[in-house]
Amino acid sequence: MDLSRAGRILLESRYLLPGETPEEMARRVSGAVDTGRSDEFRKVIDDLLFLPNSPTLMNAGLPDGQLSACFVLPVEDSIEGIFRTLNHMALIHKSGGGTGFSFSSLRPCGDLVAGTAGVASGPLPFIQVFDEATNALRQGGRRRGANMGVLSISHPDIACFIEAKKGGGLSNFNISVGLDDAFFSALDRGAGFDLVNPRDGAVWETKDSRELWDLLCRNAWACGDPGVLFLDEINRANKVPGLGRIEATNPCGEQPLLPYESCNLGSVNLARCVTRGEIDFELLRETVRCGVAFLDAVIDVNRFPLPRIDERTRSTRKIGLGVMGLADALIAMAIPYASTEGLNTTDRIMAAVEDEAVAMSREIGEQLGSFPALNESVYTGPMRNGTVTTVAPTGSLHLIAGTSSGIEPVFSLAFDRLINGERFSFVHPALKKLLEGRPGGHALMQRVKRTGSLQGLGLPEDELELFLTAAEIPPEFHVQMQATVQKHTDNAVSKTVNLPEEATPGDVGRIFLLARELGCKGITVYRYRSKADQVLSRGCETCRVDSWS
Repeated sequence: MDLSRAGRILLESRYLLPGETPEEMARRVSGAVDTGRSDEFRKVIDDLLFLPNSPTLMNAGLPDGQLSACFVLPVEDSIEGIFRTLNHMALIHKSGGGTGFSFSSLRPCGDLVAGTAGVASGPLPFIQVFDEATNALRQGGRRRGANMGVLSISHPDIACFIEAKKGGGLSNFNISVGLDDAFFSALDRGAGFDLVNPRDGAVWETKDSRELWDLLCRNAWACGDPGVLFLDEINRANKVPGLGRIEATNPCGEQPLLPYESCNLGSVNLARCVTRGEIDFELLRETVRCGVAFLDAVIDVNRFPLPRIDERTRSTRKIGLGVMGLADALIAMAIPYASTEGLNTTDRIMAAVEDEAVAMSREIGEQLGSFPALNESVYTGPMRNGTVTTVAPTGSLHLIAGTSSGIEPVFSLAFDRLINGERFSFVHPALKKLLEGRPGGHALMQRVKRTGSLQGLGLPEDELELFLTAAEIPPEFHVQMQATVQKHTDNAVSKTVNLPEEATPGDVGRIFLLARELGCKGITVYRYRSKADQVLSRGCETCRVDSWS
């Protein structure tokens, strides 16, 4: 494996077994899902062309090898049901997975509890219980679990939920408000919106829809949470609608799932598919085919943490092949991310990924049989997997692969990051190539190291456009890029719309509305420095290490 020092340290700290090398890890993982293609699987992993999700890299070949990253669990409106789900969450986190929940079925705070003289506490205290339980667990002893909590906009406790992270609480949860067409209809008319008790369907209260909207936008502006899920759009695009309505996603929002479903993910490294300034579509398609075959084979060797999850997952055989390194691929092709050409190129790339992934799933379906719930799906003819494509954030994978994350633009051209307690400084290699040997290049590099940006340095316009960072790209363009990728993605797309510090809650509202208009399934915003514990900042202290993420 052609690893940076940072990538090697990350592998050693989280992924490698005692005494194992990265090359041996690739052999272990590919051998564990061998379908007669283990050499092919090993090569794409070893060449960093494709990487499966973290639980697969960590657990493949082990006796209790649970290989999926994404799970959704139900939350029933009873003490027994709630704490049964809490137990199931613990088992999934222990195995390396992340969990998503809809808390929308829980009766609101103040509602009567049958058989007692008491009243219900509502969803929020139970979400806090789940959060504290996550604090006490570490996934396989290597990392803490992650959760997504969803609450319908029509739930009577929605205002408390929207404000739940304002003071820094729920550190192990991302939260999202589940929005539907009925709410947007009320918002368009400036009308009241009914909050409904899920226990009996009674109208609990009628709120001003604009008041709810403003509360949502202010809190997303203040701390990045909540995000929003467009639940009706998710269900309009549901590939297996006969099995029920989807109400929740995995922790980063890219994988809508039914209760007890799971999905294993993997990502193609687009930056490694660029040859002589062009996408090598033959290499891309070969890698996609290999990735689909690998992810499908994972289902058959996976050791699921619960029999119900095993049954539900095998009935739909959902996989999520996605991409990483989009921003680096565009830079390598001298195409600005924030441009019409950037959108059109991305559209062509993702169309190729989609077409080849679906074709491969159909081919495997013809050979090995379709997923059992095919008759509940939108498909005609053989199809191996209920869903095939997902775009994940690739949080650790992109560091291992040495490329930009998911479909995100470059966050900063220079930055520091802690990995296993060690500080690494990153400078984009294409920037070094641009400035090396140029008169005054050393001085320019020092300024970039301080700010993470090329802006204001007097460089040609085409160079400035090519190296725009996330905060320098108009927020509306972030949404356009997500929508372009969503057109070619079965599941959903993880993407953050980066906002400058001076952005307003009104800007957040416009982004949310644009995302819905363009057909996104959800959207998340983050205003720079709106959290005290922000992981990345622009610019770095030393930038001596020649590596990149």
